[in-house]
Amino acid sequence: MYNLADDLVDRHVRAEHGNHLAILCEEQRVTYRELGEIVSRAGHALIALGVAAGQRVLLVLPDSTEFVAAFLAAARIGAVAVPTNTTLRHTDYEYFLGESRAAAVVVHSALLTEVAPALEKWEVESRTIVTGDRVSGYLHWADWLAGRSAALEAAATTASDPAFWLWTSGSTGQPKAAVHRHGDWAWCARHYARGVLNLTASDVTFSSSKLFHAYGLGNSLAFPLHAGAATILSPVRAQAKSVLEIVQRTRPTLFFSVPTLYAAMLQEASTSSYDLSSVRLAISAAEPLPAEIFRRWQERFGIEILDGLGSTELLHIYLSARSGQVRPGSSGTPVPGYAIRVVDADGEDVAAGTVGDLLVAGESRAICYWNRPELTAARMRGSSFVTGDKYSVDADGYFWYAGRADDMFKVSGQWVSPIEIESTLADHASVLEAAVIAFEEASGLHTAKAFVVLRENCTAGQELANELQEFVKEKLTPYKCPRRIEFLSELPKSAAGKILRYKLREQASSA
Repeated sequence: MYNLADDLVDRHVRAEHGNHLAILCEEQRVTYRELGEIVSRAGHALIALGVAAGQRVLLVLPDSTEFVAAFLAAARIGAVAVPTNTTLRHTDYEYFLGESRAAAVVVHSALLTEVAPALEKWEVESRTIVTGDRVSGYLHWADWLAGRSAALEAAATTASDPAFWLWTSGSTGQPKAAVHRHGDWAWCARHYARGVLNLTASDVTFSSSKLFHAYGLGNSLAFPLHAGAATILSPVRAQAKSVLEIVQRTRPTLFFSVPTLYAAMLQEASTSSYDLSSVRLAISAAEPLPAEIFRRWQERFGIEILDGLGSTELLHIYLSARSGQVRPGSSGTPVPGYAIRVVDADGEDVAAGTVGDLLVAGESRAICYWNRPELTAARMRGSSFVTGDKYSVDADGYFWYAGRADDMFKVSGQWVSPIEIESTLADHASVLEAAVIAFEEASGLHTAKAFVVLRENCTAGQELANELQEFVKEKLTPYKCPRRIEFLSELPKSAAGKILRYKLREQASSA
């Protein structure tokens, strides 16, 4: 028997570690014993609601004790937690509910405006629990837990049983769910958190990336709780000033963020003084870390940033730099427990310095993509996962990122689909057609750039560019908004009519 909730919480209580701090969230402090009691009460409440083993529990929550408790409560009873992005629109939540057929939903009151229409469509209002403020017509978290027993034996699951889903996007269109097992986090914690970061019970972690991401879920929940350490949670949006203030005030020893925010924090720190002396290591993932940001951060704060590569399908980082051995611009070397290859089109290993396709194998790989058998077969070949990344390996075994195999790219650590932005721009009355690419800024980070062909009698200019940007922001989340817009008379296309994005990338890089 192995149950994720038992491993991350109950094991520490049995080892007389129950009074150790588990969660610091704003003014709230929660010990391992208290967390275990909340998880048990939530587990009893889920059972009373009719949630059975294997059924999904959709979570639309900010980083909070309630998120951790709901996630682990689902695992404790053998159900499946489904963390979901908190920045989306009601149509997205309709899709997530339809895909998951969630038996229950836990949502924060501040997010109900977007989530409520989806709840109504799928008729789950009576099985929806609201945290934050009380809202008429919905169960409230505090009332839902009141009177429940603080003891609940973990379900007799195994390490191979499904425990949670994580949504991942790609060139295949709408997000798909990577189905993960109870034992997957333990593998990542043992090989990366302990093996690379040397994370122990004396550490305190803080991550700017949120719990609904695989990266944030490991940083702020799985890794610290597996080690018996403390995690700092913040429900507010991660911005440079607020993140630096949290680090200065709460004194974490391990700090996790993404390149975009590291760059913004350097800008903020250029005009204000911040004390980050408690941090022994900073970690970066979600997009490649430019060498210049690594150098500037180390010069400003005296702290190394360990860049790493991971994926939702493998759950967390499987390529990582090592402390004292960083080569700026490199993703480092394989994490113990993972076999990584760079191969050519025939699946043969390429020579040192040659760019090829990155394949990775490890015990934390997802079981499958939910309801995507063909995609599962295409991406999860034997024991390996086809990452879609292009890499080369130097003679010393260091891996160097060379781009994506498809047209997807990351902005602020999150995948962006060019097609989604293009379709949105095309909905504007002035736009005939549009193409979107990743544009490399002077900082080395990427933003979306749109090339737009206007309809007749429409005038190009900065005023219209601003209008188009606001139009996209109204329909999509802000990070998907193109930072730059260039107007063209026509888009480059193949004989078959396919937009040749590589020509636009060449044009952008030579401008």
